[in-house]
Formats: sequence, C-alpha cells, structure tokens
Amino acid sequence: MLDLGTTLLGAAERYPDREAVVDGATRWTYGGWFECVRQVAGGLVEAGLRPGDHLVIVLKNRWQMAALHWACQLVGVIATPINWRAKSEEIDFVLRDADAKAVAFEMSTEITVKEAASAHFITSIAVSGDGDLSLDDLIASKPVTVAGRARAEDMSVMLYTSGTTGLGKGVPRSHQAERAAAMAHIVQNGYRLGERTLGVMPLYHTMGIRSLLSMALINGCFICQSHFDAEETLMLIECERVTALFLVPTLYHDLMSHESFSSRDLSSVRKLGFAGAPMEGGLLQRVNEAFNPELFVNHYGSSEIYTFTVEPHASEKPGSAGKAGVNQRIRVIKIGSKDPEDHVSTGETGEIIADLASDEAFKGYWRRTDADEKVLRDGWYFTGDIGWLDNHGDLFLAGRIDDMIITGGENVSPAEIEKILSAHPEVIEVAVAGLADERWGQQVTAFIKARKAVSPDELDVFCRGSALADFKRPRNYVFVTAIPKSPVGKVLRRLLVSGDYEVDKRFLGKTENEMATLA
Repeated sequence: MLDLGTTLLGAAERYPDREAVVDGATRWTYGGWFECVRQVAGGLVEAGLRPGDHLVIVLKNRWQMAALHWACQLVGVIATPINWRAKSEEIDFVLRDADAKAVAFEMSTEITVKEAASAHFITSIAVSGDGDLSLDDLIASKPVTVAGRARAEDMSVMLYTSGTTGLGKGVPRSHQAERAAAMAHIVQNGYRLGERTLGVMPLYHTMGIRSLLSMALINGCFICQSHFDAEETLMLIECERVTALFLVPTLYHDLMSHESFSSRDLSSVRKLGFAGAPMEGGLLQRVNEAFNPELFVNHYGSSEIYTFTVEPHASEKPGSAGKAGVNQRIRVIKIGSKDPEDHVSTGETGEIIADLASDEAFKGYWRRTDADEKVLRDGWYFTGDIGWLDNHGDLFLAGRIDDMIITGGENVSPAEIEKILSAHPEVIEVAVAGLADERWGQQVTAFIKARKAVSPDELDVFCRGSALADFKRPRNYVFVTAIPKSPVGKVLRRLLVSGDYEVDKRFLGKTENEMATLA
C-alpha cells in the first residue's frame, strides 16, 4: 500500500490545477499545495526532525496545520496533534509521553505551550507568535526531493484519547491504517471526484483528519474553518459550494437553530455524515428535511479503529448504527466476558468488540501495555461500548459500560432513558447519570436543558407513559444551562457526577404553578 506522502504526490500529478485547500483568502491548487508541503517538510528536516520523531501540533484548523500534517507524512515524522484548548499540564504530559522533538503553536496557544515546553529541550515552531523557528522559516527551506520516505507500516499520526477519566492515551496509527480509513470514508459516504468538504472538525481528532486525507484521494477541496461558528459555517457552505458535511450532532443542531439558516443557499450540500455521538431522532428528521441529501450516514467508530459500523440510511432508521464498515467485522458479546466467542442473542445487550485484523486498526497504545491488556484480546478490540443487534443485524448503541448505573442491584443504561426524555417537546438536551445514594447505591438522575418551564412531575408522567421500566425512571431532575461535553460532542458525565455544571436559575425555588407561567 502507498504511504501518505506518495498519496499526496499522486493527487498533485493527477490534477495539479484543481483546488486543494481554501482558508479565507488563501487558496491552494494541488500543484501549489504539494510544493508548499515539500518546503515545510524540508524545513522539518533542517530543524533536525528524523523519521519516527514526534512533532506535537497545537493549532486551530488552518492551512498551516494541514501543511504540517502533510509535511510529516512526506518525511516520516509522526504528526501528534492535540486540542488547541489544552492546558499547559496536558501539553506537558503529551510532550513527555511522546518524547516530542518539536512543538508547533500559534498566537492563541503560545502561552500555554511555552509554559509546558519550558522544561523540555525541544524546538518550537511558531505559525504566529515567537518561536525558535517560524513557519515562514520552514517554507524558505530546501524542499524535500521525493515523497515516499515513509513505508506503509510506519507511523503516520498519534492521536490522544479524550482523557475524560484522566490523562489520555496515545493512539499511534500507521500510514496504511490512515489511508485505508480514508478510502473507507470515501466509499461509505459515496464521495466522488472533486467533492468539497468543510474542514471544521478539529485536526487533532479522527473526524477532522479523515476529512483532510479523503479529499486528497479524490482531488477534493478541504475548506478550513478555524473553529465552529454557525454564522461563518453557513456562509462558507454557501460561498464555497460545500458538497459534503461530516459533523458531530451538536453542530447540526446549532446550524439548524441559527437565525440565518433558512436564508442561506445550502443546495450544494448533497452528502451528510455524522459521528462522535448519537443523533436524537427529532433532530435527525429536521436535518434530513432541511438538506434533503442523497446520503445521510451515521458513523460509529473510534480513534483506535476508525470505522466499526455505518448506517447509510440514518433518517430511515433512527438510532441505528448500521452494519460493520467495509474494512471491519463486529460482534456483541456478554458484558464482563473476555471470550470473543461469547455471543449474546439477537436483541440482548452486550459489549461491542471489533476485529483487529481490519486495515484501519491500530496495533496498540503508545507505551501502555496495561491498556493493551485491558482491551486487546485474541485479535479483537473490546470497545467498552454496549449495544445490541436487531433482527436485521443492525447495531444499536446503549452507552458505555463505565456509564452503566447500578441502582438497587439493577443495571440501568443512561442512553435508554435519554432516548425517552429527548422526545419530550420541551427538552432540548438530556444526559442521565448515577449519583451516589446511601440506600440505592446510585440514584438515576436526569440533567435537562429545557426550552421553557417543565416540571419534574411532568417529566415523570412522561416516563411513566413510555415503555421505560419503573426502576429505570429518574428519581431526580436537575435543570442546567448546558450539558457538559468534550470538543467533539461527547457528554462528560463525570462533570455531572462531580457537580461541575451551571444550574438553570429559571427553575430554582419555583413551585409547579410558578413554573407553568415561565416563558
């Protein structure tokens, strides 16, 4: 299989005049883009980086970050991007954990990076701000003469897991795995030559990288957006004639809710995809009706293995994560079992596992044999997610094993309750968690972001009228201004459990009659 550097060279040779990257007024054709990347790669070599070295990148989505990512691919350096919002302690951990040889930053991340890097003897590269080298210095360097310095089995990128329960784990991924995942992304989304996608999902996350790499394989255009802003996103879709969106559900919600949504010409968008979290059924239908896409795909996967399953008809089967992706096999086994052959019956909830023989799969965590032993068994990756297969073999997710609430000795899945409550007309978002309780062990608690006044009694009656078993009903309701989430839309239940959220003051101290009068 080709390495990614040669992949970009091939794209430049096929269609040198096609548009490759757009960032505001900056526009690169494939021919010009490859020359720029060659020069940046040459600068990395002159700065002393060698194949197998880690370059930590702390940048927003901009053409410079994309150029650094591709430059690493040309010379065998391991791109190691992390959240540009990371605190100095987190950056320090990554620099140490990865044995980084250099770190790239911009003005918005300069202070935190320098605080972290002060204890490390590494080269700093400033896209903006003050560093040992600037990106302009790299571009002024002698370009590398050829692509293909890396082999398909060499490391391309190392992502860090979100670390919602502590410091993240490094997930090294090879050129082969990254290229296979990009190819699968193209196939599973029905992409064609010359697609134009919005590059707003962060390039420190697998969704953002997938969008970047897939465009090169089909000579498509990656349109940078440094961070999500609904008004700017709508403008970019209209002005740049974006044809494909790949976003987390939260961003679709925010686009649909923006006052400019109905006045923008979004007719160029023909393919929609989402990942990172399930999409609530009502939002799914609204998005489908608004865009009327040719394809609306739900992706379920991880940093470790890009694709587990895909549902190519998301609006027709809400909640379904579909069937295994083109490079994958999955199973659902009994919770707590370590045997990949311990299948559950159709409709029975169990742990989802994925085949490590997939071309998209990683080989193990960076220097974490303890983590490998926990999740890599007999050629299978134990995801920690729970779900079930219906009579058609389609997968439905039921949350994380770690999120399971045990109340009075009974197991309760937050996702099941969230699905019920999200259907209430006054509920915008909901997250369910188990709070410590002396009698029950954990008390099922629903955290609600509401449109307007709704009482706990009304929500309880709503649950009683559903198919939800009585012992699963929330015993407590907390009204919040926002559900805490990671940058890619995953609910941070640990913050709910710890009380790290803002209570919606509209509901404080209100009787049911008073709540009914609130707008």
